Amino acid sequence: MHLYTENPLKFAFSQTECEYSDLNEDKPSFGILGVPFDSTTTYQAGARYGPLFVREASYNFEKYNIFLNKILNTTVQDIGNLESVPGNFNKTCLNLESVISSLLEEGTTPITIGGEHSISYGVVKSFSKTGTLDMQEVTILHFDAHMDLRDDYMGEKFSHATVMRRIHDLKPGHMIQMGIRSASQSETEFAQDEGIDYYTPPEIKEDIQGMEKIIHQIKGPVYVTVDMDVLDPSYAPSVGTPTPGGLEPRDLERLIFSLEGKEVIGLDVVEVSSNSIGDITSINAAKTILDFLFLQ
Repeated sequence: MHLYTENPLKFAFSQTECEYSDLNEDKPSFGILGVPFDSTTTYQAGARYGPLFVREASYNFEKYNIFLNKILNTTVQDIGNLESVPGNFNKTCLNLESVISSLLEEGTTPITIGGEHSISYGVVKSFSKTGTLDMQEVTILHFDAHMDLRDDYMGEKFSHATVMRRIHDLKPGHMIQMGIRSASQSETEFAQDEGIDYYTPPEIKEDIQGMEKIIHQIKGPVYVTVDMDVLDPSYAPSVGTPTPGGLEPRDLERLIFSLEGKEVIGLDVVEVSSNSIGDITSINAAKTILDFLFLQ
């Protein structure tokens, strides 16, 4: 059993921990964990409901992908939700590190559903904490409207607005940001000084094949973090910080498909603040996770 977890509605085409035990199957390749935490959200709250509504939306899709001509056949276990501590990032992060570390020790690749973006730090930290791999070999592929590279935000070191700066502190080999269209001057200068590559929606739309090539050329392990505000608010209105001028779902789909054959060590999809069934944000988030799973 995994500590600090509950068991809500599971993601489509997955099994629960008990179901895997009963079936006596091999250990799953991927483990889905919901993290209902949104205590540093500064605009549109509600990301704590993201895991529930993304799971619900996942049942809207087929087990076959017509574009890839593939049937979903990888083993996926939904281990439920993290036991988050509202208002306390540090305790929530400790619980998160415990669960992610247990998945890594089992050889299971984590897929995390947020929850606000700050949770990504706890997931990535688990890789260095367990000694699973050398962080200097890891590329962080970050889809987002925002750089999230502030050293602190409103006096807080750990925030949805500082998460990529904290991940940078873990010293990954390289960071690539796609969909960026909102940043402070200091964040932009920090990215340039530290060799962090970033691409805006116009750059991506004008040369989508070039962006696919950038992802194809990534060497070694890659961790993927998707803030759903990377999409334009017309496609993802229910996010913590919606920002006009974003990508279209087809753009994101093509970029995710570019990960085929890559050594992806983890994926998170965050900042979904849907509060109703059928919300387009949770539908696009569920599709992003399924698009990734179809590649396996």
